[in-house]
Amino acid sequence: MRDLKVIWDFRGPDAEHTAKHHVIHLKEYASAKDLPFITIDLEVINEHHTIAYIAISEEHTLAIRNELKPHRAVLYK
Repeated sequence: MRDLKVIWDFRGPDAEHTAKHHVIHLKEYASAKDLPFITIDLEVINEHHTIAYIAISEEHTLAIRNELKPHRAVLYK
């Protein structure tokens, strides 16, 4: 199975703050669902674009996609 980085994009002057808050909820979700994730974190792309993400095995991404509506996913290396 491949590992994927499931991503939520946040844009605007409050993007980093919003992404930090989203990371908290992703950790709560992963804990409640007992998901074996690799990491949950954020990346500041620039001052107006920050992403929050969960890196997880592909087999667990369908539920995340259906329940949390991420914006995109890429291979996690």
